[in-house]
Amino acid sequence: MRRRFAAIVGLGILIASAPALGAPPGLKPFERGTWQGVLRGHAGRPTLVHFWGVTCGPCKVELPLLGKFAKDHPEIDVVTVSADLVPNLPAATQSMLDKAGLSSTENFIFNDGFVERLRFEIDPAWQGDIPRTMLISRDGSITTIEGSAEMSDLEKWSAQQLSKH
Repeated sequence: MRRRFAAIVGLGILIASAPALGAPPGLKPFERGTWQGVLRGHAGRPTLVHFWGVTCGPCKVELPLLGKFAKDHPEIDVVTVSADLVPNLPAATQSMLDKAGLSSTENFIFNDGFVERLRFEIDPAWQGDIPRTMLISRDGSITTIEGSAEMSDLEKWSAQQLSKH
């Protein structure tokens, strides 16, 4: 009887967790030290890091374009960071990423009451304007695009990264 009960409970847990196995990775908290972790985690690979926000009008236009870029360029690592200055709402953030086709990329959300510290860690000159895209080449050099990125510029950068390899 105990074995049957344990088997039924085990089966129930397995069935309940099955949808989560295929679920996209969730939002990760972007806290002090996260930026260095991102740089280390993608070292040697061309990486596009996009800072955006739910309340940012240009971001709403740019995110779906980045989703297409990520789909068309699997050899480029794409990382998004929701860096809104208004209260960052994880549900709204995840919804926008899902709609843009970016839910399978590595996604962060600012999770520190002192956002100036996070911005300074990323780039001491950054005043908080979004959208902002940082293109990190294989050798670690960083090109920053302030404002909306032109997809033609991203395509050109991507081609350069692939030709170097």
